[in-house]
Amino acid sequence: MAITAAMVKELRETTGAGMMDAKKALTENNGDMEAAVDWLRTKGLAKAAKKSGRVAAEGLVGVSVTDGKGVAVELNSETDFVAKNADFQQLVREIADVALTVDEDVEVLKQTHLNGRPVADVLTDAIARIGENMTLRRMHILEGDTIVSYVHNAAAEGMGRIGVLVSLNGPKDKAEEIGKQIAMHIAATSPASLSEADLDPALVEREKAVLSEQARESGKPEAVIEKMIEGRMGKFFEEVTLLNQKFVINPDVTVAQAAKDAGVEVTGYARVAVGEGIEKKEEDFAAEVAKTLAGG
Repeated sequence: MAITAAMVKELRETTGAGMMDAKKALTENNGDMEAAVDWLRTKGLAKAAKKSGRVAAEGLVGVSVTDGKGVAVELNSETDFVAKNADFQQLVREIADVALTVDEDVEVLKQTHLNGRPVADVLTDAIARIGENMTLRRMHILEGDTIVSYVHNAAAEGMGRIGVLVSLNGPKDKAEEIGKQIAMHIAATSPASLSEADLDPALVEREKAVLSEQARESGKPEAVIEKMIEGRMGKFFEEVTLLNQKFVINPDVTVAQAAKDAGVEVTGYARVAVGEGIEKKEEDFAAEVAKTLAGG
């Protein structure tokens, strides 16, 4: 039986499966729609696809480090409960290890093989098996002489709610010791950039505009206002750039000075927190009941 585009469209709308999966299901079952639906369910593809619209804002960040290279990956789930699931944690661990072999592109990672199959397919199977939508959302790779990792709110070794990588130059033993402390500092303070030079120019201009307006409301002479703006911008850079921040372990020195005192230099970092930037959909109980009664 010829498989038409209309048939593929109907099956996709019924199951939420991808176009190629829907076409294959129809081909395998000679165009029998019901049999194709069952085929997709058997493969776990329909079940996974139906969940794909649900918000996945929980999960874990996994970190993995080898010589001179570290990676942090974020795998999201719908609930924090699943993040405690041993299968989910094993998946995070395996994906983080595979990520060390690819470039910094999560789409490439999804197509990279894990146990002989693309990561995306392994993830689809996990969605069907565990029963929640999951999203491989981000990955960050950091390279340098020494890479140190830290996980905050650890759920298991190498994974937790926040993952941090720090790259340092200098003696390895000293870099690892101070690096761990700096990684903990980054987890706590969430700096916007390594240094003033790395800050987003739009962010700097926006902050300067706000501070300028505040200073001019003082009514002081322009020369005084310029000094006020300069001082306040300096304070801003101190607050948001890693190297200029007061070191949480010893606030008498900056992070840059602490590293220098240890005989090393911080050259880069990455901080990944679960769910940051994801808008979580919230409904009150009455709205949820009304939606259910309406058949939504």
